[in-house]
Amino acid sequence: MTGLAALGLDVTVPPELSARAPAEARGTARDGVRMLVGRGDTGAVEHHRFTELPEVLRPGDLLVVNNSATVPAALPGRLPDGTPVALHLSSAQPDRQGSHLVELRRSVPGAAAAYYPPAESPARPGLRVALPAGGAAVLVQPFTARLWYAELSLPAPLLPYLDQHGRAIRYGYVDRDWPIEAYRTVFATVPGSSEMPSAARPFTPDTVARLAGRGVLVAPVTLHTGVASPEAHEAPYAERFHVPAATARLVGHVRAEGGRVIAVGTTVVRALESAVAPDGTLQEADGWTELVITPERGVHAVDGLLTGWHEPLASHLLMLAAVAGRPLLAACYREAVQQRYLWHEFGDVNLLLPN
Repeated sequence: MTGLAALGLDVTVPPELSARAPAEARGTARDGVRMLVGRGDTGAVEHHRFTELPEVLRPGDLLVVNNSATVPAALPGRLPDGTPVALHLSSAQPDRQGSHLVELRRSVPGAAAAYYPPAESPARPGLRVALPAGGAAVLVQPFTARLWYAELSLPAPLLPYLDQHGRAIRYGYVDRDWPIEAYRTVFATVPGSSEMPSAARPFTPDTVARLAGRGVLVAPVTLHTGVASPEAHEAPYAERFHVPAATARLVGHVRAEGGRVIAVGTTVVRALESAVAPDGTLQEADGWTELVITPERGVHAVDGLLTGWHEPLASHLLMLAAVAGRPLLAACYREAVQQRYLWHEFGDVNLLLPN
């Protein structure tokens, strides 16, 4: 059991609450999206615009952001019989064994690539998928029912190849293809994410400047996101991350001074919690993390979380409950559905402040 069901909460998100286009295409600025604030100390649920974030936070709080930049990780491909497919690359870096994780999707002209149920997928060991400009991906073995290890053979280094031939991954709830810039945040400086670390999407240079003027600190980590299919609801798998020494020191300083460390996105929570040393302090860390955060494990480096709205079956909701507690999370999700907040990477956001 995963997601809200595992938390004892039955919430249905109507399809019309999916954000089908970026905020800018809906007639508002990036930082004009709605922000529901849940406060654990009072139990209050408040409604704001994201532009109000500097006033909601306290001077001395620290926002930790993910500086990973989304890459155009969806490639057109063909099976040996000529059938067109889409290949979604789940990491711009090979894993420890030098392989890449990929997902095969059904190519649908003029629409988002469709999910292959495992029983219908053509994926098998040794399958060669022809890619643009003479490239190829050969499937090696399954990792999950939908993700496969693959060996890539490309005529150019991977990132330039993706820039030339790939496009942003999109799913059926998004109305059309959008340029890769729509999937990058103001903090994006290190290419590597297959899907956008979307919690930071509403930030603009003006918002960041106003946060600084308020005395709210900002520090980076890097975690390159993989392909998190909205249909499969899988547990998190290994992702590449880096917590710089300067960020680790700043987290310790802020907490020692009574400030709050607020992660901007579940990716940041995973990165920070993966860098907690046995003595409870945060240390510089670099590598792959397989950490799964649940209420039973709890969190040790994070005091709050700014995040998007997750599908009711998403395993990430267990992480949210670890940060905020079940009652506050349940109150926020009920209120978000009732007040028609928008879901997914182009949607509204939720600020969880347990204290």
